Amino acid sequence: MASTQAFPHSPSRPGAGRARRTAIAAVAGLTAVTLLSACSGYGSKAPKASSIPSANASGAKLSADTVKIGYFANLTHGTPLVGLQEGLFQKELGATQVKTQIFNAGPAEIEALNAGSIDIGWVGPSPAINGYVQSKSQDLKIIGGSASGGVKLVVNPAKISSLDDLKGKKIATPQLGNTQDVALLNYLAGKGFTEDPQSGKGDVSVIRTDNKVTPDAYSSGAIDGAWVPEPTASALVAKGAKVLLDESDIWPNKQFVITNIVVSQKFLTAHPDVVEAVLRGSVNTNAFIKANPDKAKQDANTAIQAAGGSSLAPAVLDPAWSSIQFLDDPLAGTLQTEADHAVTAGLLKKPDISGIYDLTLLNKVLKAAGQPAVSADGLGTS
Repeated sequence: MASTQAFPHSPSRPGAGRARRTAIAAVAGLTAVTLLSACSGYGSKAPKASSIPSANASGAKLSADTVKIGYFANLTHGTPLVGLQEGLFQKELGATQVKTQIFNAGPAEIEALNAGSIDIGWVGPSPAINGYVQSKSQDLKIIGGSASGGVKLVVNPAKISSLDDLKGKKIATPQLGNTQDVALLNYLAGKGFTEDPQSGKGDVSVIRTDNKVTPDAYSSGAIDGAWVPEPTASALVAKGAKVLLDESDIWPNKQFVITNIVVSQKFLTAHPDVVEAVLRGSVNTNAFIKANPDKAKQDANTAIQAAGGSSLAPAVLDPAWSSIQFLDDPLAGTLQTEADHAVTAGLLKKPDISGIYDLTLLNKVLKAAGQPAVSADGLGTS
């Protein structure tokens, strides 16, 4: 499934009615697919992905001919969007070629990692936790952080004016078992709502909807709101929705991991030099973002458009970008909490995530850059 963020123009354009009907049909179809896949377990839906070419490789080749990298065309994945656009990853990899694959949500990306379709990926915490637990700690490691924040619950203000109004409403998330899906289900459980986590049926109807469909689904009335990452949240606000809750506001210090870097354990063992080079590219990219925020924002917008989406208007891009913090620290202290959220949501039994982190190479890179080490918070190797 292509994870391009394609935000349609105003519904007043010719063919808008057809677009609204398409959005409604798409939401219904996605919901049906989710229901059919639910028997296979949490995160079983495996949509298509699309590849885009990277910059030309040059210099010395590392131990692998290629490294296959997965990520989303979401602003919360700004590190790979900007780093690939600026050639910062390819610079570190020399003649080892980068190949990219784009996803809409994390469970499908974890399936691709397990299948060997990608080697390294930027992905949310909930799919990473599930992938680690389901493989009995054998398939992946979290090797670095990337972003915090950039997730909001946005709603139709004509239908929902407070959190108490959510009952009976239709709220979208990107995919069954993805990080925002877990966050919403956990939040609803904390508010006393009853939900079936697999079907999404309950006091609130949780509608699993591809991010690129969500804005049209909102315009058509097929959904009443969405718990989504940026830029989808700001795209909905531009269509008249209002932010009911910024997820950062319910976390201590307003920080929580939204994007991690994960690697196949097999690839990490076979090609540690390649993994280290990718981490250097990530650290350098995050430094570039901090030093050049406007250029980085435009790079991310260009990358989203190049991936098959629409260029984001300033009214969407500016608030979306400003709500995300890019960092190297994986914020490991928040991961156990997110694992507990998946338990509360009814998507996982109590997971053992000890050993999920291997931050050895990241801390090597940070030390060489004169930066402090980051901690695995007792959940792995620092």
